[in-house]
Amino acid sequence: MCGIAGFSGAFEAELLERMNAAQAHRGPDDAGTFFDAEARIGLAHRRLSIIDLSPRGHQPMWDVGRRVAISFNGEIYNYRELRRELVQDGYSFQSESDTEVLLNLYLRDGAKMLARLNGIFAFAIWDTRSRELLLARDQLGVKPLYWATTPRGVIFASEIKALLAEPSLDRELDPRAVRHHLLYLWCPAPLTMLAQVRKLEPGCALRIREGRVTESWRYWSLPYDQEIVDWPVSDMIVQVRKYLRRAVERQLVSDVPIGAFLSGGLDSSSVVALARRALGGGGRLPCFTIGFRGESTRSEGMAEDLPHAQRVAQQLDVELHTIFVGPEMLDELPKVLFHLDEPQADPAPINALFIASLARQHGIKVLLSGAGGDDVFTGYRRHHALVEEPWWAWLPPAARRGLRSASQRVRPTSDLGRRIGKAFRYADLSADERIAAYFHWIEPGHLRPLFGPRLLPEGWGPDHDLVLDAVTRLSASIPPLHRMLHLEKTFFLADHNLNYVDKVSMACGVEVRVPFLDPELVTLAARLPPFVKQHGRTGKWVLRRAMEPYVPREVIERKKTGFGAPLREWLRHELAPVVDDALSPATLTRRGLFDPDGVRRLVQQDRDRRVDATYTIFSMICIELWCRMFIDPPTPSPGGA
Repeated sequence: MCGIAGFSGAFEAELLERMNAAQAHRGPDDAGTFFDAEARIGLAHRRLSIIDLSPRGHQPMWDVGRRVAISFNGEIYNYRELRRELVQDGYSFQSESDTEVLLNLYLRDGAKMLARLNGIFAFAIWDTRSRELLLARDQLGVKPLYWATTPRGVIFASEIKALLAEPSLDRELDPRAVRHHLLYLWCPAPLTMLAQVRKLEPGCALRIREGRVTESWRYWSLPYDQEIVDWPVSDMIVQVRKYLRRAVERQLVSDVPIGAFLSGGLDSSSVVALARRALGGGGRLPCFTIGFRGESTRSEGMAEDLPHAQRVAQQLDVELHTIFVGPEMLDELPKVLFHLDEPQADPAPINALFIASLARQHGIKVLLSGAGGDDVFTGYRRHHALVEEPWWAWLPPAARRGLRSASQRVRPTSDLGRRIGKAFRYADLSADERIAAYFHWIEPGHLRPLFGPRLLPEGWGPDHDLVLDAVTRLSASIPPLHRMLHLEKTFFLADHNLNYVDKVSMACGVEVRVPFLDPELVTLAARLPPFVKQHGRTGKWVLRRAMEPYVPREVIERKKTGFGAPLREWLRHELAPVVDDALSPATLTRRGLFDPDGVRRLVQQDRDRRVDATYTIFSMICIELWCRMFIDPPTPSPGGA
């Protein structure tokens, strides 16, 4: 697990050192660069040693014949199997690393190698024979990879801040990205906040030659177009259990100690239970969680995870380490935004940062996570809302418009009120439009009064919505729940959850692995019928049944709770000075993104609890703080906020 960077084009060798320095936190164990002035190619690498801790794992790494070189971030879980094949085919190795397996696999199969990989990865391979650079990102987007075309050529890196080490990169904002951040709280790939920078989408690859992209393609797609199985339900349960167990066992490969997140929910408890079983003892799997001080969590209807995590740890016989936090955790907001590279408006990354830091303090460099369970097997409230739609979606348009109108009169003063309001907010839209709209955090019509001159240029019209476009491109035969799960994994998972988990954990020198996103398990789950996933009000039904032999009953029956913080309460109290600073009329006028009067009205309506705009307000705060760090100064710095 590492940080990678590099270029193809008319760049100087010194850029490689600057890019490495910008993301040094991703690889505290080693660093290296390769530069070929004649070929105009450069690779940089920061190493977090996980497999083959010896100097033989140093990167950028060459094959034994010095034909191809690689800078690699991630882990290949099936590398031992692939290595045995390659040895039988006559390929030589000088290390025990999975990195060298990638080099030899590329020599044998070229870019077709991507179809054989089970792991989490982003890498660049320089081929001296074809004088081409291959960039690739894993199937689900667990590992990040950004790239940009500048007047000098193409640059790439694990983090945007490394790209900003190149002076020719334009720092102009992308207004579309800003508007998407306000609507979704994250920005769908390939967009980023910077107009010139793009995210390489999950399951995609680029070929670069002489400073320009010559080919881009998708080598893996989400498998929702495959036939849904008609097995007996008992067989589905057995298969889910087998595939998840195999995924966890596969991801235990490591030459350093492994730990795990443990919230006490179904997903993290399942991963811990299966890992403990595979390791043969609880003492070999230290677990980590977070606890909140104070009463604010209950004020927003949030269930605190800690008591559940403690009971699960006791029943599974694993050691649980807890870090306790309160409103002072908000002091870490600038640091978190700096590491995120993107202004994600969610307090959950702060939680993850504290947990990863605690793990590293205990000497743990690898953490297993339950991330992805909700995106693969359902579990979010929108999944339940979607399967309940047949009760009212048959109504004529006028009646559905009435439902929408009635929902707008529900005051968002409670968790139930917010759910009811959101469930029918888009009742009058088409089916696919409703599916995309479930991901909105504010009605699009409420955004326009917030836009300043930079977001409302002359002649501006509504944005082409990348999320809606993705769902409308799907085959009409794909059922509604699977259409929503396709969006979960395409955007919400990769652009939000996985981005923040990777960035804040790597800020602490910790690698996070996600067994629920094993490609084989994802493919299996996509072929299961919707009713075994969202079974009425019960999400993850088939997973609950599959884990009954391993996980305590109270976990099996426990309802989903969010991995967050009492943001609504904090925004009205502890964060109020930040609101007044970041969203002051002077600040907003100077930045030009948001209209001061529109923002003032929204903040007041939220404080009066006439609308639920907490996360939209927080998004504007995060965007302003992000701009101070990444746009205003010559180099990004967490102190810029």
